[in-house]
Amino acid sequence: MRKLVGISAALMLTACAAQAKDVDTATADEQLYSDADAGALTRLTTGMVRDAADLVTTGKVYRLGIVSGPETPVWGDRTYAMSIVDLGVNGPNRVTGHDDRVETHLGIGTQIDGLGHIGIDGVHYNGVRNTDIMREDGLIRYGAENIPAIATRGVLIDMAAHRGVDVLDPMAQFGAEEVQAAAAAQGVEVRAGDVVLFHTGWLSTIDDAEKFIAQAPGINADGAAWLVEQGVVAVGADTAGLETNAPPEDGTVLPVHAMLIAQNGIYILETIDTRDLAADGVHEFMFVLGAARLKGSVQAIINPVAIR
Repeated sequence: MRKLVGISAALMLTACAAQAKDVDTATADEQLYSDADAGALTRLTTGMVRDAADLVTTGKVYRLGIVSGPETPVWGDRTYAMSIVDLGVNGPNRVTGHDDRVETHLGIGTQIDGLGHIGIDGVHYNGVRNTDIMREDGLIRYGAENIPAIATRGVLIDMAAHRGVDVLDPMAQFGAEEVQAAAAAQGVEVRAGDVVLFHTGWLSTIDDAEKFIAQAPGINADGAAWLVEQGVVAVGADTAGLETNAPPEDGTVLPVHAMLIAQNGIYILETIDTRDLAADGVHEFMFVLGAARLKGSVQAIINPVAIR
């Protein structure tokens, strides 16, 4: 009898060990994207997705995109035009309907900047030359249609609240020290694989198109360098360009764009509607984004969501 009990116990332990091994294998972290053209998104793992999903406790969903249209403030001469076609009356059951046609720049409203958007002296992320990717009818590499789906931990750092204001001053800027102080005060830390969003309150000025575009506050190169060190995969804000419009003392142009996109493959998210997250005091959430897959596009109009 004792021998039978011993054999049964041994079999049970072996089965449990095998089951535990199966669980470990099933939940082991795997790299989501291995293609170097995914840029910083190659840092994402299945474990990061699971950890982000664990942040969902209430099921509340936040829509982070604004409406893109003819009245949306734009950089330069970007335009948007929509036309609708009446499909008439069809069949004995008299089915009716509409179709649509849009002619637009893709950098209007809430958007993601792809890796083909910004280079330095004609060289894009990972040493790829612009002559090797650009064609007049679309990018042949780094097109926004190739941006992988993003599902990871999102972090909101409320810079307006940190300064005790509703809206940051025009062309205000914040660097690494202030970003870290704001994050600490709001009880959140920045980790590898994160999407970091900044709330400045600037979206409240969107009805003044010239001001919204040309005088925005934002992160400076010092702050961006710190985010690079943390291993983030994307950075966004409630402004049209993420970085401060204050001219750098060294005369550089778009230093944050150049650092994040061209040098580090980190995606930029612009005109993100952070108002509801900030109003609810949400600083940590699951971030989900799938960019429109328009072949050869440089940017994409997006409507990401935050789930808590």
